[in-house]
Amino acid sequence: MTNVDVHQHLWTPSLVTALRARREPPFLDGWTLYLDGEPPFEIPPADHDIARRAELAAADGLDRVLVSLSAPIGVEWLPEAAARPLLDAYHDGAAALPEPFGAWAAACVRDIDAEVTAKDLDRGFAGLQLPANSLADAAGYARCAPLLDLLEERDLPLFVHPGPAVGSSAGPAWWPAMVPYVQQMHAGWYAFRAFGRPRHPRLRVCFALLAGLAPLHGERLTARGGQQQEGDQGVFVETSSYGPTAVDAIVRALGVNAVVQGSDRPYAEPPRHPGYGLGGAAAYAFRIANPRRLLTGEG
Repeated sequence: MTNVDVHQHLWTPSLVTALRARREPPFLDGWTLYLDGEPPFEIPPADHDIARRAELAAADGLDRVLVSLSAPIGVEWLPEAAARPLLDAYHDGAAALPEPFGAWAAACVRDIDAEVTAKDLDRGFAGLQLPANSLADAAGYARCAPLLDLLEERDLPLFVHPGPAVGSSAGPAWWPAMVPYVQQMHAGWYAFRAFGRPRHPRLRVCFALLAGLAPLHGERLTARGGQQQEGDQGVFVETSSYGPTAVDAIVRALGVNAVVQGSDRPYAEPPRHPGYGLGGAAAYAFRIANPRRLLTGEG
């Protein structure tokens, strides 16, 4: 059995070095991260100590941990010339991580180059992460279509993660995670229904943070003339930062087969009880059976 966490972040030395080489957001000054639209963030160096993180994964009973580029820092939205050194540093570091780590590839979404992304995927990445605000409408799906076509061709999944927060850095530290990130995931969920799934019928996709709880709005969708989308076995949501109340509600809306464990470590912690109070069968589904279907398509 393989217990999987599909959503963690681990900044390797190569990525840290590349971020410190910059003088405009996103950049690191020591271990202080500067972004547009968010207050400066002090990063505990221990959060990105590879050996320590492997020990934590073992303590959590995880056999595989998928890490990804932190999409809110905005690398994917930089012009290609600025994004490429950071993307290369991320891919080089992530590809060299020891067990139990695997990784999602990343791609520039401002200047799409599917051939470059194909070469990155050739290095053994589990699939591709894209920022939710790059897939928020029909135009986003048209722009990113070459990347999504590539995933379908290779039978690899897409991971939709919040992108950069837009707004002022004057708000409380929790504001980006609670407002723009959730809004992006909500929009991303419905944009996939409206524009993504019709265009990419074979694509498997996982939405971070329970898709911002967008699936709970199904009754309102029906009331406003939309149709519930039943039984899409290629759509998943992961659990990061949520607990039993939200997970139980999502299971009621989507079924137990749509949920996979994601923790967002080091920004949040894996659950103490992997079944979120729903029992051992749910824990098996969230950490073993459902991640296997997401990542391989095999039931």
